[in-house]
Amino acid sequence: MIRKKNLKLKITATSLVLLSLLLIFCPASFAATTIGKVTHLSGPMLAKNADNKTRILSIDSGVEQGDTLVTEKRTYARIKFTDNGEVTLRPNTQFKVSQYAFDQAKPKEDSVVFNLVKGGMRSVTGLIGKRGDQDSYRLATENAIAGVRGTTYECKICAGNCGSLPNGLYFFVAAGSIIVSNSGGSQTYSTGQYAYVASPTSIPKILPGNPGIDFTLPKSVGDSPKDSGGPKDSGCVVR
Repeated sequence: MIRKKNLKLKITATSLVLLSLLLIFCPASFAATTIGKVTHLSGPMLAKNADNKTRILSIDSGVEQGDTLVTEKRTYARIKFTDNGEVTLRPNTQFKVSQYAFDQAKPKEDSVVFNLVKGGMRSVTGLIGKRGDQDSYRLATENAIAGVRGTTYECKICAGNCGSLPNGLYFFVAAGSIIVSNSGGSQTYSTGQYAYVASPTSIPKILPGNPGIDFTLPKSVGDSPKDSGGPKDSGCVVR
């Protein structure tokens, strides 16, 4: 009986030693994977990770899966991801990287889900959204989900802060196409078109033109697409 007890103690002690060595010599295996990097930043931006730990980001800071990025009221930020896709966040924006999977050698396993909680953003898709599964790229919002394929697009959420414009979700497709869907239905939008979704149950609409939202960006962050479709001073500030 005593011999069995001693054997169990030796096994436990050996396991603890091996675990300690693994933690000392292989810390990277337990670290979060960096999937993107901040390349442009005009003001304060915070990131909250999956463990609710908050950190201040700067130029060259890494972005991880599960991060929620929050820009302040005058902050523009551009993030470049490992698939060469880019997302530019506007002031007063809350944006979450809910899911991100990219392996250069495994296009069929590509998957990205971004969540725009509030504010506005521009996205230029990288390899995810151009190869592999055509449903590999998703942008989720409260009012609708956008499926994206090889696209440059803008998205803004208006909530009582876009002048006389109705509240809701607005899109502008600068290149490519997107499919916007919710419980009300689905609608495909192509280059040069504008979209509006009033609520999670309303049918996505095609607008006849720019409703009056400024889709340009400061030169310090990145030039706008040639057909930005909007006046430089629309008076619409997304918060």
